[in-house]
Amino acid sequence: MKAPPIWEPVELEREADRARELFRAERLAEPLTLWRRTYERFSSVFAELFRTRGITDPSRLSKEALAAIFRDRDLATAFRNLAGPPISEDDLRVLAETTLAPSKLARDEEAARRVITTILESIDSMRFPWVGESRPPTKHELDAAILASAALVTAQRVATKRRNTSKAQQESRLKEYLATLGKKEVQPRLIQTLDDAPLRGEFCGESKVGSRKADVCLRLGDGRLMPIECKVSNSELNSIKRINNDASVKAVRWREEFGLNQVVPTALLSGVFKTRHLMAAQEKGLALFWAHDLDRLGAFVSLAVSASRHA
Repeated sequence: MKAPPIWEPVELEREADRARELFRAERLAEPLTLWRRTYERFSSVFAELFRTRGITDPSRLSKEALAAIFRDRDLATAFRNLAGPPISEDDLRVLAETTLAPSKLARDEEAARRVITTILESIDSMRFPWVGESRPPTKHELDAAILASAALVTAQRVATKRRNTSKAQQESRLKEYLATLGKKEVQPRLIQTLDDAPLRGEFCGESKVGSRKADVCLRLGDGRLMPIECKVSNSELNSIKRINNDASVKAVRWREEFGLNQVVPTALLSGVFKTRHLMAAQEKGLALFWAHDLDRLGAFVSLAVSASRHA
């Protein structure tokens, strides 16, 4: 069976440099529209939270007022971001020991009080110094708090949007490329054995392969399953999470669950990666390809055909 390419360190360094340059070019060309639109949106949200909803003193919120905040996703996001660092929705449920459903908060005084107390105990004293000092804010403090809070949420939202968009675009380009190779897309499915996988020459979108999910699952012409993880990294530190703590771990697990000769665990890379992290992933059995050189992936896929076809 055809083995996927094994990269030498100098080759990985060269391709990583190319991916980094493409990443820089895309970021520098990115319009500021999303940032400005998100900032303006949450600047208005925080202004409403402080000036209309009475959050300058969260301790005075009634359960009805809190429930009203949680009926609006943006207001709820702003409320959770009063904490420093911000508290996620899931964490707030755990810390306050309650659901955040508005109907629950509106009728349960104790649950509402636990939510408010959780925020108060972790409130960002740098942005909201007046809360700890039990006094009203000055106009300057309030304006500064709105500005800082809107910028904080905007940074979170834009970063998440970038990651999700980049990953989705990479998956879309991969599927389009596989189609040009004559591969047929079929429905995602649960793949516990090779019998569950797409037929040879077919691929599907995100599916659970054994115990872990893969972004794209391609069945090679020789019958092996090629679960592909689309990995976009914005920093060398982030690449450790994307490759070594995620894709590499999946590669080891898939090879254990399906057998060394039955799967070709693969990562499709774009963005910023450190060569030694990639070498470590490759040594664990993860095949590496680059989003800026899909033809190399295509060459491997085209050569991975059954022995009978060569007879």
